[in-house]
Amino acid sequence: MSSNPVAETVASLMPRAKAELTELVSFRSVADFDQFPRSESEAAANWMTGVLRAEGFQDVALLDTPDGTQSVYGFLPGPEGARTVLLYAHYDVQPPLDEAGWVTPPFELTERDGRWYGRGTADCKGGFIMHLLALRALKANGGVPVNVKVIVEGSEEQGTGGLERYAEQHPELLTADTIVIGDAGNFRVGLPTVTTTLRGMTLVRVQIDTLAGNLHSGQFGGAAPDALGALIRVLDSLRAEDGSTTVDGLTEGPAWEGLEYDEEQFRRDAKVLDGVGLIGSGTVADRIWARPAVTVLGIDCPPVVGATPSVQASARALISLRVPPGRDAAEATALLRAHLEAHTPWGARVRTEQVGQGQPFSADTASPAYAAMAEAMAVAYPGREMQYAGQGGSIPLCNTLAALYPKAEILLIGLSEPEAQIHAVNESVSPEELERLSVAEALFLRTYAAS
Repeated sequence: MSSNPVAETVASLMPRAKAELTELVSFRSVADFDQFPRSESEAAANWMTGVLRAEGFQDVALLDTPDGTQSVYGFLPGPEGARTVLLYAHYDVQPPLDEAGWVTPPFELTERDGRWYGRGTADCKGGFIMHLLALRALKANGGVPVNVKVIVEGSEEQGTGGLERYAEQHPELLTADTIVIGDAGNFRVGLPTVTTTLRGMTLVRVQIDTLAGNLHSGQFGGAAPDALGALIRVLDSLRAEDGSTTVDGLTEGPAWEGLEYDEEQFRRDAKVLDGVGLIGSGTVADRIWARPAVTVLGIDCPPVVGATPSVQASARALISLRVPPGRDAAEATALLRAHLEAHTPWGARVRTEQVGQGQPFSADTASPAYAAMAEAMAVAYPGREMQYAGQGGSIPLCNTLAALYPKAEILLIGLSEPEAQIHAVNESVSPEELERLSVAEALFLRTYAAS
């Protein structure tokens, strides 16, 4: 990184950033309170309010959102007449999945092979630290030239929409000229990237019932309808032979135009086993950024260990559908539910329930904020031009903010590059990326203020 005072300040702050991220990662802040204590999320939120107050933020508050979680808010005033920038991150994290699969404990930040491992290091507790580093660097080098609002969500991973509903009920709170969402990531380590599109998503739970109770498979199997077998047939109907998503009435979006994703590189990033083919058709970028994609997230049925020779009376599954830009998530939800019901065999009873939803997002890349970010990233990543990429994941709040504040410019950056393995075991963050992106954000705020 080329030497400049902001970069030098960020570099000097990295040991403090590591210590703070270590503390923040230690909170088991999974916003699924059937699995993890609510107190862990509340402790993380309280920790961040203390940090914001120590940084001179005003109006620091814990916002009780309608889904029963808390978001953290603070306001840092800038010069009179300055523009306002909203900085976003979220402190809730995905469950650690199989803790035995982690090389080191998921809620203990551990340095290994030049990366920092732990749940939330990249997605998205590291995003909060990135914002802090940028602001601290500016304070040490002439001051923060804009008004800054910080909002840190407490239930983004659950898709329950608490902050979205709160923002709709209090639209004045998050008004800003520009919004920086710190929950995306570079296309590759060292390649500065802004995410310009996000797929939306819907979560649907389906339950199939066929019998009043389980039956002996020897006595009744062959004629008694098997709920688990029916569910398997329903789930199989969601994919074509090549693995493409096939929800009745849900069409593909237009082809992706922008940065392409090399297929062999994708195989390495996704850690696809040798000899196993990719699913779907078209380019990789088409498949992961511009088309619908269904995933079966979980099935309730007897585990293999301890299973009995029984015809199952009931079975259920949780299904995720990623919705490409240009499609309405509510419409996609209705199509998915109708598909599940239409493809349930044998007259079995079927119930579907929507449990989460978020709209897709597409940014206006011709705005002045994008020019300012490109200039800032060129300094933070010498010799590298800022790239535009899509992201298959969803940040439902983006569309809510775009609807509430249609004149605001929205940029998505962050630490979730492919090596971070967000949502998987052994999630990690590159400290070099944290440092460079913090420099880029600080320089962006300065450049944007002067534009």
